[in-house]
Amino acid sequence: MQPWAHHIAFTASQNPMIVRQLTCRGLINSHLHGHLKRLRGCQDMARPSSDLASFREIFSKANHIAIITGSGVSAESGVPTFRGTGGYWRTWQSQNLATAEAFSRNPSLVWEFYHYRRELMLTKKPNPAHKAIAECEERLSKQGRTVTVITQNIDELHCRAGSKNILEIHGNLFRTRCMSCGHEAANYKSPICVALDGKGAPDPETVDAQIPVDQLPRCEQKGCHGLLRPAVVWFGETLNSKILSQAEQVLDSCDLCLVVGTSSIVYPAAMFAPQVAARGVPVAEFNTEDTPATMRFTFHFQGPCGSTLPPALARHETETK
Repeated sequence: MQPWAHHIAFTASQNPMIVRQLTCRGLINSHLHGHLKRLRGCQDMARPSSDLASFREIFSKANHIAIITGSGVSAESGVPTFRGTGGYWRTWQSQNLATAEAFSRNPSLVWEFYHYRRELMLTKKPNPAHKAIAECEERLSKQGRTVTVITQNIDELHCRAGSKNILEIHGNLFRTRCMSCGHEAANYKSPICVALDGKGAPDPETVDAQIPVDQLPRCEQKGCHGLLRPAVVWFGETLNSKILSQAEQVLDSCDLCLVVGTSSIVYPAAMFAPQVAARGVPVAEFNTEDTPATMRFTFHFQGPCGSTLPPALARHETETK
């Protein structure tokens, strides 16, 4: 059993609702936040270092680097996070639309939301943080070292930047899955269906399109024609067990972990880096502000990831050409 799985097993005996949130995509609740604070209180923790030279020394010796990324990375490319002040699409926040229940009630509205996001992403480009991660992976791979991105983002910007070793734990905006036959495939159609053309405007005054369900994206597998849904992990849904297992293996074997642009409040990803830190592996957080997990890490570099990450991952003087 993996370290974080032990934590889940223990928590399950205390509160079944908490374990559901840990095994499914969900926001941290007050119980978990309190538990994290107690864990911090059990250790005599100094403020994480912001010494870049010290980080670079550790980076130069690391052979297996895990990089956990969240919405803060993509925000610098102009991608909305749909969280906090102003984080609305029309009058909705993402957690109210990104559920199986919402799709069942109103598939037209949910598809408008995801159509808007798909079309928006086609206009966005990877920023310096995405590019620094991709360049680092390519460079270190030639030295027999590995860099793996474990991302909560569904926007494909890591892939477009050139990263190869990517684990998308929340799925992919440009993949669809059939509600009838289960077939999943990449889908880059723009628009994804005729009825959604020109729909999805985020303005709160926009009238919902109320598209008939038979005109929404449909499966093209022979003899199926079932309703398609975005192949993303919605709130309350279980993460892909294969991808989660791969992430566990990466985190178990890494000798350096970076947490980049994530709020550390969405589980189970929020417990990945703290569990790595608990086994004594250096963890460096790159974020615009402190998170609930900051005090458990070795390093914290505050500021935009596009500014702080490139110098941290640049070629070290000890690296071979």
